[in-house]
Amino acid sequence: MILRVEVMASSSSSSSSSFFLLLLGVALFLSNEATALPELPNLTTLAFEEGYTQLFGDSNLMLHRDGRSVHLSLDRRTGAGFASQDLYRHGFFSASIKLPADYAAGVVVAFYMSNGDVFEKTHDELDFEFLGNIRGREWRVQTNVYGNGSTAVGREERYGLWFDPTEDYHQYSILWSGERIIFYIDDIPIREVVRTQAMGGDFPSKPMSLYATIWDGSTWATSGGRYKVNYKYAPYEAEFADLVLHGCAVDPIEHRTTCLGYDAAVYDSITMSADQRTAMDKFRKKHITYSYCHDRVRYPTPPPECNLGPEAEDFLASGEAKLSYRRRRGKRYGRSPVDSVL
Repeated sequence: MILRVEVMASSSSSSSSSFFLLLLGVALFLSNEATALPELPNLTTLAFEEGYTQLFGDSNLMLHRDGRSVHLSLDRRTGAGFASQDLYRHGFFSASIKLPADYAAGVVVAFYMSNGDVFEKTHDELDFEFLGNIRGREWRVQTNVYGNGSTAVGREERYGLWFDPTEDYHQYSILWSGERIIFYIDDIPIREVVRTQAMGGDFPSKPMSLYATIWDGSTWATSGGRYKVNYKYAPYEAEFADLVLHGCAVDPIEHRTTCLGYDAAVYDSITMSADQRTAMDKFRKKHITYSYCHDRVRYPTPPPECNLGPEAEDFLASGEAKLSYRRRRGKRYGRSPVDSVL
């Protein structure tokens, strides 16, 4: 297995033994089939102050003494969050994240890209959302893709995990180019969105910032709001390390790309190998629990970019796709701007 250790290894908290256990777990999952994160020039981690700024939360954001690890906490008073100092048009964005343990119902941790502050009615967004649960039930992971304000046509997916995300750091990454978007967990691609003519302006295309937040999603995050955040167990702490900002930085006023030190087209050239696609197919077949393409309740006619084969029809016939939704607004300060799966 090929791994970029400089990106994946969490120097702030992961011991060598836990890191090798992580490698072993990934290897077993892939049945010894090699896969790797994109080979990009100068793909290195950043100190927090080199690329990020605190967004909200006051003392609920705590920077580790090494300057490269950040703890975000949620208590009765507030959550916390940080954002990249720059806007980017395309790139590779990544963080190793360890989620709160024990009872975490109603807690939402998000690692995402957005330009909602700049384009309020036509914003783009790429999300990892982590949804907490009651004790004994696992965290769930959701990815969202929105372009040009297309929240009414939500492109959400939800997954289970093959590990406990509260026990150790795991890497979550977003590759965004003019041609495709790929979400990764560790070095496994879990979702690819290819730009098509059918999507039109719904494919994210405007410069975005990177964000990380923790907040109270009691009204919807766990069983449709049945289980709330219980502050008896606060503070809830999410830990971030191995921060990677590898993208085409954009002038915030004129929106001109600078892409310092490398060619912007490098991202368009990245595709998945046969081994990576096999790994993604295995993950999706085993761990996906919801896809908007399979939701006949919300979309009697699937969105045009959905290519549904026989396996999808079997999924629909099973009744698993009959899920409900609820609209929420404003993710950054503790509410979600998207239609997310309950």
